[in-house]
Amino acid sequence: MAGTAAFAIRPARPGDAVALPDVERSAARLFGAIPALAWLASGDVCDIETHAACIAQGTCWVGVDARDGIAGFLSARATGDSLHIIELSVRQDAQGHGLGRGLLHAAMQWARHAPQAAGRLTLTTFRDVPWNAPFYRKMGFEVMDRPSPELARMLAEEEAHGFPPGSRCAMQWRAGHEKTA
Repeated sequence: MAGTAAFAIRPARPGDAVALPDVERSAARLFGAIPALAWLASGDVCDIETHAACIAQGTCWVGVDARDGIAGFLSARATGDSLHIIELSVRQDAQGHGLGRGLLHAAMQWARHAPQAAGRLTLTTFRDVPWNAPFYRKMGFEVMDRPSPELARMLAEEEAHGFPPGSRCAMQWRAGHEKTA
């Protein structure tokens, strides 16, 4: 188990899936401070089945406290030549302690060593929300000017579900681009 100062990072277990939507809801409350995105504070989150599939694939990690209480998670799925991050969330009361970075590093390690990921992570995120694209840039991700057809489809679906046009972007990370920020 890898860790940050107050949390340990471990692969998620099947029983963890039921706790992850509540962690995501807690993290999403931060969007309440952004008027155009305030609706996300009480919006839909990833369902238990999605998390369970990631756990079964070995592509979900959790950050836990000393009593194994889940404070954050990263759920991803292997797609073609990369590991696609579906969701990275840290409970509000656990934010600011490096847990998000720790979870991201766990996914980077997996992508670096898994042949099906070819040392590459992808995601879609908000361009200008400080804890979204700017955070990922600090971690070595780059905005994709020409996202793959699958990522372009995801961005279009996000806009169709209410995200402001042009507010989202696709990003990628390749092994060797790690940063410690």
